[in-house]
Amino acid sequence: MLPPAEAFLPEIITQTSRSSGPGGQNVNKVESRVELRFHVQNSQVLTDQQKVLILEKLGNQLTAEGWLLVTAQDDRSQLRNREIALARLHELLQRSLRRPKPRKATKPSKSAVRKRLKGKKIQGEKKASRRKLE
Repeated sequence: MLPPAEAFLPEIITQTSRSSGPGGQNVNKVESRVELRFHVQNSQVLTDQQKVLILEKLGNQLTAEGWLLVTAQDDRSQLRNREIALARLHELLQRSLRRPKPRKATKPSKSAVRKRLKGKKIQGEKKASRRKLE
């Protein structure tokens, strides 16, 4: 089970920049875009098993140094964008720790097989009736 998002705050590096999102003239003046950096391997909040799972699932999203980057520029407010980015980071980590349900192999029912073969037979007869007779 993953701890709440607030538990990760001491381990997250926050960086702000000017957003390309909504805000009108405000966009040119205020740094409302928020980028969160989280180093999975150096985390004290996650267990070793959780770190392995996250690195396995999110390996292609990590930087060469092992940082996981999450950005948000949806809102005009820097504070709101920070909340959105934190929620995205937490959701990303939660999804990476979920184990997929094992697939149960199934067989088509006898009636489904019969129905499919009957359809194939009808289609074959239809095409056979179009052929030239020699």
